[in-house]
Amino acid sequence: MSWIQKDDAAAGALGRELRESSNGHMTRRRGAVCFSLLSMASLGVIALYQTGVLKHVPEPPLPGLDADKVNGSAQAYRYLSTPDAVLGIGSYAASLSLAAMGAPDRARRRPWIPLAWAAKTGADAVLAAKLTFDEAKRHHAFCLWCLVAAGAAFACVPLAIPEARAALNEVLQRLRKPACQ
Repeated sequence: MSWIQKDDAAAGALGRELRESSNGHMTRRRGAVCFSLLSMASLGVIALYQTGVLKHVPEPPLPGLDADKVNGSAQAYRYLSTPDAVLGIGSYAASLSLAAMGAPDRARRRPWIPLAWAAKTGADAVLAAKLTFDEAKRHHAFCLWCLVAAGAAFACVPLAIPEARAALNEVLQRLRKPACQ
């Protein structure tokens, strides 16, 4: 299988496999697709505020919540001269792509994809934890939309692990095979 499906039959077959497969890895990948899109939607609200489309981040008036303070801070504009929510959307788009990429048996055929996906979900969770810690420590306030995005990032980690384990077993099995068979 190449990176670009050169014929419509192969592309159509992949689409059917992705939509219709009921194996456990695909079920977990679909969950991760949903969580990645949830993170992106949450960060989309923040991006609207950080770019001036919205003048206030809507959130319930609960104690400890102040999305405007958190997302309007200097920290939110520190990297690449870009609002951090925009960078986050791009990052979760990469995670979404890794979750969706490849056939249901990709752990066997292309084990690097589930391994990369697991590494990316781990990195997403670490960054989400750091940013949540920063909200508490630096800003003494939380953003509900940020917490939703962080929770979705955390939820993806256990979804990626079983397929990554299968991919790692495949790689180790290939390494154990004698070179001349």
